[in-house]
Amino acid sequence: MVVCLIATVVRWCYVILMTIGAFSIVLDDKKRVLLCRRRDKDLWNLPGGRVESNESPWAAAIREAREEIGVDIVIEKLIGIYFKQEQEELVFQFLAQIEKGIISTSDESVENTYFDADALPENTAQRQKERIQLFFEDPNVVRTWNQ
Repeated sequence: MVVCLIATVVRWCYVILMTIGAFSIVLDDKKRVLLCRRRDKDLWNLPGGRVESNESPWAAAIREAREEIGVDIVIEKLIGIYFKQEQEELVFQFLAQIEKGIISTSDESVENTYFDADALPENTAQRQKERIQLFFEDPNVVRTWNQ
């Protein structure tokens, strides 16, 4: 992101470098949340990951779902924007539903399972646990948060 301020004589430009992430909460008909267990470490997380160059956060969430769990999703709405200050990362959280495909493992996930929000695995990424809990507290609120 480039922020420019233009004055009468001097023009100031600052380049702000940060990583941008995009993750999706996908629910089944019982309102359980879909998590994938990562292949690279024993950790459960929401489908999602980094936004690539020239890609929107919602397009990244759709791409990541296809790569990690083998399905096409439709983004229903934005449910949160979180800033992870120590990692200089901005994270977009979406609510999505499966449009087509069958959930499957991939090069990135070894297991994909739906969980009740109050029964998430202990080795779920802590910040993602917090975001899931916030969503279930009030699904109609878009959250912003410095983490």
